[in-house]
Amino acid sequence: MKVNKIVVLQLMMSMVLMLGTASCSKKSSSSHASRATGWDVDSQNGTSARNAGKKQQAGPGLVFVEGGTFTMGKVQDDVMHDWNNTPTQQHVQSFYMDETEVTNGMYLEYLEWLKKVFPPTEENYKNIYEGASPDTLVWRNRLGYNETMTNNYLRHPSYANYPVVGVNWIQAVEFSKWRTDRVNEAVLEKDGYLKKGAKTTDVSAESLFNTEAYLASPSTTYGGNEELVLKKNPNGRRPKANKDGVVEEKNVYAQRSSGVILPEYRLPTEAEWEYAAAADVGQREYNIYKGQKKYPWSGDYTRSAKRKNKGDQLANFKQGNGDYGGIAGWSDDGADITNSVKSYAPNDFGLYDMAGNVAEWVADVYRPIIDNEANDFNYYRGNQYAKNKIGKDGKLEIITKDNIKYDTLSNGKVVARNLPGEIAQVPVDENETYLRTNFSTSDNINYRDGDKQSSKYFDFGDSEAGAKADQNMYNSPKHNITTDSLGKMVRKYDNSSKRTTLIDDKVRVYKGGSWRDRAYWLDPAQRRYFPQDMATDYIGFRCAMSRVGSKAERRKSPRN
Repeated sequence: MKVNKIVVLQLMMSMVLMLGTASCSKKSSSSHASRATGWDVDSQNGTSARNAGKKQQAGPGLVFVEGGTFTMGKVQDDVMHDWNNTPTQQHVQSFYMDETEVTNGMYLEYLEWLKKVFPPTEENYKNIYEGASPDTLVWRNRLGYNETMTNNYLRHPSYANYPVVGVNWIQAVEFSKWRTDRVNEAVLEKDGYLKKGAKTTDVSAESLFNTEAYLASPSTTYGGNEELVLKKNPNGRRPKANKDGVVEEKNVYAQRSSGVILPEYRLPTEAEWEYAAAADVGQREYNIYKGQKKYPWSGDYTRSAKRKNKGDQLANFKQGNGDYGGIAGWSDDGADITNSVKSYAPNDFGLYDMAGNVAEWVADVYRPIIDNEANDFNYYRGNQYAKNKIGKDGKLEIITKDNIKYDTLSNGKVVARNLPGEIAQVPVDENETYLRTNFSTSDNINYRDGDKQSSKYFDFGDSEAGAKADQNMYNSPKHNITTDSLGKMVRKYDNSSKRTTLIDDKVRVYKGGSWRDRAYWLDPAQRRYFPQDMATDYIGFRCAMSRVGSKAERRKSPRN
C-alpha cells in the first residue's frame, strides 16, 4: 500500500512538472519573445519581433527576377570574331528590375524636381540642372535632317512613354540615387514615419530627405523639422503602461530593422542584365539552359510564329540598309526611331524591350574578359568602396549648398558629384582593409587586370620593375580639361599616335541591341562599351534593386 502511494505521488509530481514545462514553453514561444534569450524583444530595443521574416516589397516600376545559374557569354554565331564574351557559368542572386526602360516622362519628373529645389538662377546651383539634362544634340547627323527629334524628343508629350536617350552613364547613376530617396520618402510617409505631405511641404536645398542620412540621423532630416519627422511604435499599436503606470515601449524612428525602407535603386550589373534578358526561367530544354538561347524570346528568328500575330517583328531594330521599320502601311516593327515602351511582348520575366528599342547602360567597367576564376557569384567589375566622412566635430559631414562638389567631364560637361542633404563619402582606408582576405583597397576596378600585382613586370623590391609596373595595362587617350586664370575652360585633346586602345577605367558596358542595330546585337550575350561621360541617341537605361531575404517570391513546399 505504501508503494502504491509513492507511485501516485511520483505521478502527480511528474504531471505538475510537465504542466509547468508546457507553460514555460508556451510563454517562450510568444511572438514578442527572443528565441535566443526569451526576453521581450519589443520592449528591449524598440524593434518588433513581428518584423522577423518580413518580406521585401517591390519598389515602383519593378518586377521580380528570381536568381539562378546561367551561361554568361556568347555561344551562337559570332560575325565580329571577337573574344570578349567567352562563355562562363555564373550565378546571380534574385533581384528586381524595371519593367521597362526609364522613359522621357520619368526623367522629366527628375529634372523638374531639380529645377524646383536647385534653381539654376542661383550661383551655387547653376550647374546642377544643366548637368543632369540629357544631351538632345545626339540626334543631329551631318547628312540627315533630325532637328524634329532634337527639339521635341525629350519634352513633347507624344514621346513621354518613349525611352530617354542622350543620358550618359553618370547621369543614369545620379537619377537612380534621386529615385531611391523619393521612393523611400513616399514609403516612410505612407507608413507614418513622416508627416502626411512632408515630401511636398517645404522642398528646398536646405531641407531635403536622403535615405542614408535619415538612417544615420533621423532627427536632422528636413533640416531638423521635428514636425515632419515622426516616431512610431514598431508594433503598430499604442504603447502600454505597466502596473506602475510607466510606459516601457517607446516610439522610434524607422530603422533598417523596421523592414519598410527599400534598398537603393541602381544600374543592374552586366551579369544581372544578361540573366534577366535571356530569361531562361521559361525554358525547359537542356540546350537552352546551357546558353544556346539566341534572343530574349524562344526561337532563332525575330518574327512571331504565333497564329494571331504570325510574321510580326518581336523587337524594334534595324532591318537592313536604309530600313529602320519596313514599308509604310504594314510596317515590320512599327517604329523607325525608338518606340513607346511595352509596344512588344515581354520576356518570361515580364520585362519589356530587353532586345531592341534602345541599348542600355549597366554598372560594370568594361574589360574584354569575365574573370570567372576570381568570382562566379554576382559578378561585377567596378567596386569602389567608400564610407561616411566624419567631421572634426566627430559628427557625420552632411553636404550643404556651400560644399557641393562638381566634376568636369572629358567633354566639358559639369555635373554635381553630390547634393545637399547627402552624407559626404571618402574611400575606405586601412582601418577597414587591414588583414582582410576578401579585399585590400578601396578601388577594385583594376583587380587582376592592370594593377601592379597582375603585371608581368611586377617584382617585389625591384625598382626598375616597379617603375614598369606603374604603366597602365590599357594605353588609352588622356584628354584633359583645366581652367585658366580667368576661369575659362581649356580643353586639351590627346592626339598622340602612341595610343593603342579606347579602353580605360571610365568606359562602361552597355547591353542589348537598339533601333540603330541589326539583329546580331539583339543577343543578350553581346557586350559593347562606351565612355561613361558621353551619350548617344541609342543608349538608355533601366534601374534594378537588390532582393533581400528569400530567393523566391513564394515559399516552395518541402521535398519529401
